[in-house]
Amino acid sequence: MKVLLIKPKARLKTIQGLHRFTMLEPLELAYLAAAAGPRHAVRILDLRLERRPQPAMARVVAEMQPDVVGISAYSHEGSTAKALATIVRRAAPGAFVVVGGHHATVAPEDLDVPAIDAIVRGEGCAPFAAILAALEKHEAVEGIPGVLRTGDGFDPKAAHVWPTFPDPATLPLPRRDLYDWRRYYTVWLAENPPSWYPLFPPTAMVRSSFGCTQKCTFCVVPYLCGGRHMPRPVEAVADEIAALPQDHVYFGDDENYLDETFAYELADALERRRVRKRYLAWVRTTTAVRSPELMKRWAEIGLESVYIGFEHTTDAELRSSRKGTTVAVNERALDLLKGMGIAVHGSWLVRPEFTEADFDRLASYVAALPPSEHSFNVVTPSQGTPDYEAIQPQIWVSNPHDLHDAMHPLTPTTMPLRRFAARYARLVVDGIKRSPLRTGNRPVRPQDLVRALWSERVYYRAYRDLYRDYPRGLWQ
Repeated sequence: MKVLLIKPKARLKTIQGLHRFTMLEPLELAYLAAAAGPRHAVRILDLRLERRPQPAMARVVAEMQPDVVGISAYSHEGSTAKALATIVRRAAPGAFVVVGGHHATVAPEDLDVPAIDAIVRGEGCAPFAAILAALEKHEAVEGIPGVLRTGDGFDPKAAHVWPTFPDPATLPLPRRDLYDWRRYYTVWLAENPPSWYPLFPPTAMVRSSFGCTQKCTFCVVPYLCGGRHMPRPVEAVADEIAALPQDHVYFGDDENYLDETFAYELADALERRRVRKRYLAWVRTTTAVRSPELMKRWAEIGLESVYIGFEHTTDAELRSSRKGTTVAVNERALDLLKGMGIAVHGSWLVRPEFTEADFDRLASYVAALPPSEHSFNVVTPSQGTPDYEAIQPQIWVSNPHDLHDAMHPLTPTTMPLRRFAARYARLVVDGIKRSPLRTGNRPVRPQDLVRALWSERVYYRAYRDLYRDYPRGLWQ
């Protein structure tokens, strides 16, 4: 069968602005393509790379006339996914349309529309392969684990049961040959980069593990993976990384170093293969403080930067979010990592109820830290978490999914929304300026400098103007 896999282009300018700094490869579609197997002709269409995504997709569908179309979407792309499914239905009426991804997992009822035939929840490789096998035999897809039919066959009870995550060892090797790897990048953060180092190198995305054992109140990951951290087989991950053409690797794990034995074994496996690449990973501050030797080991084999969810500036806030850390531990982790030559990108949370004083307090705290890059998210808990249940009665927009990008407040702001957006935008840009790439005064390639400065300007405008995504009556 002919199979078309689609990655939507974000509708929100905040996400579009983020993509100027980070455009990671469509790894979820590469996994699905591998799961489909050699029996089927698979094409990946990444609409993020298209100036006019819907006409581009309509042309591809009309020319290809696929038998099956798969669309992966985050919650803020839910409406876009439904619109794309409608276009598919018009251009290829006989195609079987499947939607999966994060939105399908946490809010499947939102995708129960006529243009969509089936919804895949959770990790999609096995369900998608089973769908293809059933369709090839002209059998029904009802009863496949992780799959919901739409329309009369929609099961609301099953929609509220978390899917079971499979053994990571069963996942196939992603089909990266179905897209141009040179088009995917992230702005590369490093503590001591060489002069004229490229800021936007081609970057591979790798998942070495899935899940997290921590249960932060705003995060849905523990529910998706049953509170477990599940590494892939060490040798499989090392082989995958060794075969990559890119020199830079972004680990998309929920947390890379929870299983220290696995982390040490992976470092050893990469060293045995004489793999020398540059790595970016996610780490908890408690892990860095508890296991500095592990961080040092990874720095030796190429770990150049880490993302850390600092989130809050007080212990009381950290306790309320069940982060399992303290401000002192966070600050110690930052010092330890920088001392090892590992650059830190810290992530912080802004609450809708922030006042001018709250913005000032957060800005002052971050400015006083050792040079490190920072980003800021608005507290927008995922559906299915305790925090989401708590805010539901206060949600002030008709469709919160459309604004669920962790940058748009879903509940009323204490400050006028327009002023909130202005303060938020300034915080975001000031966080970028704290990057070692800016404070280190190292020469960069002129084309990269122009690109970075223009991207920063577009990014700032997206945050400053995010109030325009709301009904006018909420602006003031």
